[in-house]
Amino acid sequence: MASYNKVLLLGNLTRDPEVRYTPKGSAVADLGIAVNRQYTLDTGEKREEVTFVDVTFWGRTAEIAGEYLKKGRSVFIEGRLQLDTWDDKQSGQKRSKLKVIGEMMQMLGARPGGSGGGDEGGGEEFSGRGSRSSGAGARSAAPPKSGAPEPDDDEIPF
Repeated sequence: MASYNKVLLLGNLTRDPEVRYTPKGSAVADLGIAVNRQYTLDTGEKREEVTFVDVTFWGRTAEIAGEYLKKGRSVFIEGRLQLDTWDDKQSGQKRSKLKVIGEMMQMLGARPGGSGGGDEGGGEEFSGRGSRSSGAGARSAAPPKSGAPEPDDDEIPF
């Protein structure tokens, strides 16, 4: 049976990242983000719900998160789901928690202390593979196959 584990999240940090290091020296950053969903009921009443998600980054991406991310900052995260299970020391019951292991992050909006406001504009993208690129077009599509014309911007459906 085939399976696929990929999560894409766009939200705001609920707290500053907490960075620590393993005994072997690998960086680990834990952070939380809030993701909002707005919808309208059949009665026409507008509602908003917030989902809080815990995210863990490893390696260089964890160090960058600790250095540049702060509470309130918008971030785009790509990663995978992981279920943590443990025995509660106080009650002795089995506990579990679903969290995201971040594999890539893109910081959105202006840098703190920089000019400009709001969460408009591009950002910088960081992945666990140590790659970094700037701007909104950080992930580009593969080049067209030979002989195929390059599409015009007007032909792109989004």
